[in-house]
Amino acid sequence: MKRLAFLKVLLAITFLLTSAAIGSGTSAHAQAAPLKVYYVANGTLGDKSFFDSAQRGLERAKKELGITFKTIELGFDPGKWESGLDDAIADEGNYDILITGTYQMADFMTARADQHPDKRFIIFDTAVDYTKCKCKNVYSILYAQNESSYLGGVYAAAMLKMGKLPNTNGKIIIGAIGGQDTPIINDFIVGYKQGAQSVDPSAQVLVAYVGGNGYDNPANAKEEALSMYDQGASIIFQIASASGQGVFEAATERKLYALGVDSDQATIEKDTNADLADHILTSVLKNVDNSLFVSLQRHIAGKLPYGETGSLGLADNGVGLAYNDIYQKFTPDPVQQLVKQAQADIIAGKIKVNTAFGPAATPAATMAATP
Repeated sequence: MKRLAFLKVLLAITFLLTSAAIGSGTSAHAQAAPLKVYYVANGTLGDKSFFDSAQRGLERAKKELGITFKTIELGFDPGKWESGLDDAIADEGNYDILITGTYQMADFMTARADQHPDKRFIIFDTAVDYTKCKCKNVYSILYAQNESSYLGGVYAAAMLKMGKLPNTNGKIIIGAIGGQDTPIINDFIVGYKQGAQSVDPSAQVLVAYVGGNGYDNPANAKEEALSMYDQGASIIFQIASASGQGVFEAATERKLYALGVDSDQATIEKDTNADLADHILTSVLKNVDNSLFVSLQRHIAGKLPYGETGSLGLADNGVGLAYNDIYQKFTPDPVQQLVKQAQADIIAGKIKVNTAFGPAATPAATMAATP
């Protein structure tokens, strides 16, 4: 009996030691090291818009997927972007995937990806030129910002036609202020104008650009916005990243209204500046955060189609409007229903939204013109 008891104790100890070894990762099937990611931003964090959206996606991937990541901020001086990307790519031992975005980085990535075939790259809000490189290690992400901007235009015009907003002048005059005169910014604007004029063909759309370093100059954006409000605009759509803060300040001073871009900017501002947030009726979303999280999730699962371009629109939740508490507070049901129907019609293909890209592109002069 004593011998049997001793054997039982010995077996129990052996089982516990084996389990501990497996749990501590000493077995042959130890967990792989976490995925290492570099995010190279040709700007800075803190814009409460585009670059911060990408950062949120990576923070979520860190929390839910177990990745590690490092953000490299190159600032807004274009002269530093190419060399900054070179330095990051050359640091091969510290990343598995390198992520960057914006059209300004596309040529740089096109010229470099094939030189680093063992690494993987994701570029968002633009695409590498697959006719000029193999780029089988690059996944490109495009967004149909014209679709979400169409909803923004429907919303802005409908709010002035049916919404009974305080301090408005009874005229359907809206504005759009872009960071720079570029195809992506103009793609926002053509959709915005088309959406507004679907509500009322006589809707007037004023267009301006911050110019120069257009994405980090809130003072110039504020000056442009004040000028637009003086011309009778009641709602201005900011498409200028961190410069948009100046548009929001102008809206607050004039007790008028603005639309945010890329992120849900009213919700971001709400905790620190509730008065300013109340003047951001909604935001035209470009869901960079969701797209990067899903891309990393698919990479980990071995299902990300490198060597291809993904295009994300309303149907993919790649773009949209921010239907937050402030939207609900200010937006009457008829306007909400109009926006909802426009979204459904775009997804169903019943509405073809104009674009600033391709052979059917709308010229900038037409976009900026008022009827």
